[in-house]
Amino acid sequence: MTTGACLASLGHFVTCVDVDRAKVSRLGAGRVDILEPGLADLVHRGLAAGRLEFVVGARDAVRHAQAVFLCVPTPMGAGGSADLRAVEAVTAEIGDVLPRGCALVTKSTVPVGTSKRIQALVGRPDVPVVSNPEFLREGTAVADFLGPDRIVVGSDDLAAARWVGDLYAELDAPVVVADAASAELVKYAANCYLALKLSYVNSIAELCERLGADISLVTEGMGYDRRIGRTFLKPGPGWGGSCLPKDTSALVKVAESVNYDFTMLTSAIDENLAQRDRIVAKIAGAVGGTLAGARIGVLGLAFKAGTNDLRDSPALAVSSVLCALGAELIAYDPAVDGEIAGMTVVDDAYQVAKDADVVVVLTEWAEFKHLDWAAMAELMEGVDVVDTRNLLDPRVIVDAGLSWQGVGRPRAAARIKVS
Repeated sequence: MTTGACLASLGHFVTCVDVDRAKVSRLGAGRVDILEPGLADLVHRGLAAGRLEFVVGARDAVRHAQAVFLCVPTPMGAGGSADLRAVEAVTAEIGDVLPRGCALVTKSTVPVGTSKRIQALVGRPDVPVVSNPEFLREGTAVADFLGPDRIVVGSDDLAAARWVGDLYAELDAPVVVADAASAELVKYAANCYLALKLSYVNSIAELCERLGADISLVTEGMGYDRRIGRTFLKPGPGWGGSCLPKDTSALVKVAESVNYDFTMLTSAIDENLAQRDRIVAKIAGAVGGTLAGARIGVLGLAFKAGTNDLRDSPALAVSSVLCALGAELIAYDPAVDGEIAGMTVVDDAYQVAKDADVVVVLTEWAEFKHLDWAAMAELMEGVDVVDTRNLLDPRVIVDAGLSWQGVGRPRAAARIKVS
């Protein structure tokens, strides 16, 4: 969606193809169901200008295309490898009708060697295959596309790679032109580095708790180092979402295929799982050690703020363990509605506090900082707030008569609550 709408905004004529007729109909009418700031406006403008359309039927859509972008899912498959069935299926569907010289561009995150695999499936030397990995963050995807840090294009046909890079000419960003294998590896290398960084800071947060240090001060001191930077230095309940879990597993499998034991990356994956267990233990401690029968108010279900994406959400992972251990969960997320197995999802943040033994912040929505925590305290049965994102101001929580417990930071003790 973001690729199509943003390319149209750059002046190109874009046809977006999907197999879901209902979805195509909604998008053709300008209805964008996913939460992505700025995307709906770009779709509306593209439709109005005649530069963007949505259709069913890939073969007809590509017959006169100069470039075809493959933006299909590559989820985690059996054993952790990337599942390329969607990529292979659409390649087989359109390969024989692609115009001579049309660039077949992989936007999906695919393992090293996929460009060669696609080239063999197409079986046409007159159709160059180009890797053009995306680096879009959910919740800021439009801004990331239109203001990128870099654009990466790779192909064994360097002229084709440069031509695809020229499609982004209006954007002020460096263009990295590479061979296909290097371009494919860039996306995995970048995402897995971010996962390593997050697992590392969660480990340092655990050390802070054991040593009496404050992770917020530790990361502030680290962040001034230009070699390290400030991003991805916030501890939390673990990393998740649609990219990091599958990309870390896929790169481990790629490494195994060439007999390399990527222990650093497997350790980061293990640390991520351990972090979720530590969060569960922290919540259990807040209710006296036994989760069975505890009433827990949950603030946040999406894997991060700014999106309604629940895929591999650490908030859901923690919640599912709490449910399995017998806790009763009342949950609220400003971007999520509907039923979720094992818990009650409500449409008002204050409802999660009613009779709750503990309230847990699992997603960093800014609106949670601005709740009336005195009113929350009046509704709660217990006095503990477990803030797994270090989002809230502990002084505000304590002033409301509650106890605040973050990740890697000293606890803020509760005042005596009088019923």
